Formats: sequence, structure tokens, C-alpha cells
Amino acid sequence: MKGEAQTNRTKHAPRAAKHKLIATCPPRILFRPRIPPANPMKRFHAILMTLGLALLSYLVWKVGPGELWRELSFLGWGVVPLVLGEGLAEMIHTVGWRHCLSGPHRSLPWVTLFRIRMAGYAINCLTPTAALGGEVTKGALLTSHGRGPAAASGVLIGKLCFALAHLVFVVLGGFLVLPLVRLPRHLWQAMFVCGMLVATGMFLFLVLQQQGKLGVIVRWLAAAKPVGHPLQRAAREFTAVDETIMRFYRERPQDLLLAIGWHLVGYSVGIVQTWLFFHLLHQDATWTLAAAACFLGMCFDLLTFAIPLNLGTLEGGRIVALQAIGYTVLMGMTYGLALRLAQLFWACFGLLAYALLSSRTAAAVAVDLPTYAAMQASALTLANPLPERTTAEAKMPPLNPP
Repeated sequence: MKGEAQTNRTKHAPRAAKHKLIATCPPRILFRPRIPPANPMKRFHAILMTLGLALLSYLVWKVGPGELWRELSFLGWGVVPLVLGEGLAEMIHTVGWRHCLSGPHRSLPWVTLFRIRMAGYAINCLTPTAALGGEVTKGALLTSHGRGPAAASGVLIGKLCFALAHLVFVVLGGFLVLPLVRLPRHLWQAMFVCGMLVATGMFLFLVLQQQGKLGVIVRWLAAAKPVGHPLQRAAREFTAVDETIMRFYRERPQDLLLAIGWHLVGYSVGIVQTWLFFHLLHQDATWTLAAAACFLGMCFDLLTFAIPLNLGTLEGGRIVALQAIGYTVLMGMTYGLALRLAQLFWACFGLLAYALLSSRTAAAVAVDLPTYAAMQASALTLANPLPERTTAEAKMPPLNPP
């Protein structure tokens, strides 16, 4: 019996050792990839984009793809001046944007500014960022021509001037549109309420810029953090941008008015495009009717600025605008699609400009890296020179004499 028990212990010893080892080891940790939480703004933009795509599909189905294609074919080569008109408007907007820039960016060649602006235009037109991604792109490209708060302030002031000019254009056009168009009373009321909300938002943004309060929340959060915290650095950067913007409004109020004025001229090109569209389709339209259609379409663009890519709203707004002055749904849909084609052409141009600007920026950084490294090494040597050897150390023999 004793020998049999000894045999059983020997037989089961490896298993017991295994269980003992498992018991003494820490529990196994399973590493699973962390799934980031969904961004509410991305989800909101996705919903708006889906609704816009559904609206566009419904409008095409309602009008009839065959009829729509036949109407577009009537334009023929007349699409070319419509496309060129969109480019001319963006060229004029670039002149207005220059008045919003500060520091070295104000002296950049107009061609460079135009390419930077069109790069942002492409991102706004082709990505669901609700006209925000393009502003970040313009800021990044401006930074390659001069770092500091001037790039961010130029983009922020430029965006506000562009929006204010849009609002002024719609308000001035409203006095012309009111006696000419026929819209339901409830639609006028909804447009008025939405317009007041948009105008209030612009006014508050203007006040925040003038008072230097864009970074107030970041500074408040950074006040409770220790020195060296990332929020402290962010607060300093926001403060520098706020100071640059306040200096612009204090020292250059005339540039603000000039920027808005040039943007108004750029928006006015749309009246010429509308008149040309009518005459290409052999419609006897006066300049007054063309201006009314343009003003009303721009009003819908202003109220639906949050829709990514203006998907569905560009075409739907033109349908409502042209119906209000006595034209058909087919005519309005054709006009909206013609404007969409012009936007897509210049968006492709902007993507090409973005690629060229990005490649040149990367090449410049690559060329400057050796020089930058040498400068850093020299600076470190000057800041921390090697200690001089004392007389006793100089007389000491080497550790490994030959």
C-alpha cells in the first residue's frame, strides 16, 4: 500500500505542480483593441448627409431622369461659361480674403492664396465636414508660409467676413425679391426665424472675436492645471490668436469693410450666371428676375449651411427659387445641377492645388531637416559646452596606453 501511494504521488506530481503554478501566477490579461466612442458631430453630419442624399434622389425621381438629361443637353457648351463664372467668383473672394490676413501671409502672391483657398474649397465640397474641414486645411497650408497665430486669425476672420457678406447679400436682395416672388406665408415665417438665428450666431461670433474671448473656456480650464500641462500650452496659443484678432479689429477696421465689399462683388457674379443660364435655355428673363432667383437661392444656401456638401439643398433651393418667380420644377433642378457641375470642376482643381502645395511643403521640410539638425546641434553645444580639463586631469596618463 505504501508503495502504491508513493507511485500515485509520483504519477500526479506534474499535475499538482501545474495547478500550483497557475494559482500563484497573476490572472491572464486579455488585451482587446479599444474602440473609441462615436463622435456626436460626425454622427450628426452623417444623418444630415443621408437626409440630403435622400432629398436629392427624390427630386431626381420626381422630375424624371430623362427629362432632366434632355434639359441639361440643351445647355451644351454653355456649361463652360457657367463653370468659369464659379471660378471668377472664387478669384474675387480670394482678394477679399487677403484683407483678413496678417503678418507675412498678407504679402503672399495672389496665386498662392488662390490655390490655398481652392484647396479648402475642395475639402468643403467633397467631404462631409459642413464647411469646417476646408478652414482647417487653409490654416495648415498658411502655416507652411509663416508660423504663429497669424494663420489661425486669418482663417477665423476670413470665415466671419465671408459669412457676413453672404448675410448682407441676402438681406439687400430681400428688398428686391419680396415684390416679385410668390411663396407661402409659413415659408416666409420659417425663413425669417432661421435667418434671425443665423444672424445672431454671426453677431455673437463677431463680438467674441472683438473682445478676445475665443479661448476663454480653454484658459478657464487651464487655470486649475499645473505648469507644463498641455492645457497651459493650448491656453497660451489661444491667447496669442485672440490678441492677433483684437489687434486686427482695433488697427484695421477698413480692411474688414473692404473684405466684405469684395465678397459682395464675388457673390454678385451669381446674378450673371443665372441670367446666362436663362438665355442658354432660350428663356426670356430680365436681369431683375435673374437677380431675384439668385438672391432667393443664396438665402436657402445660408439657411442650410450645416448640410454637408449642400447635398439636396442646393438643388431643392433652386427649385423653390425658380418656382417662386414662375418657372418649372424641371428648370430649377437643371439650374441646381448646372451649379453642382461647376462646383465639382473647381473642387477637382482645388484637390490638384492641395496635392501640389502639400508636396512642396513636404519637400521644403525635407530639404531643411539637415540644416535644422545642424543648427540644433550648434545651439546645444553653445548652451552646454564641454567642461575644460584641469591641469591634473591633463597630466593623467590614458587608461589604455599603447
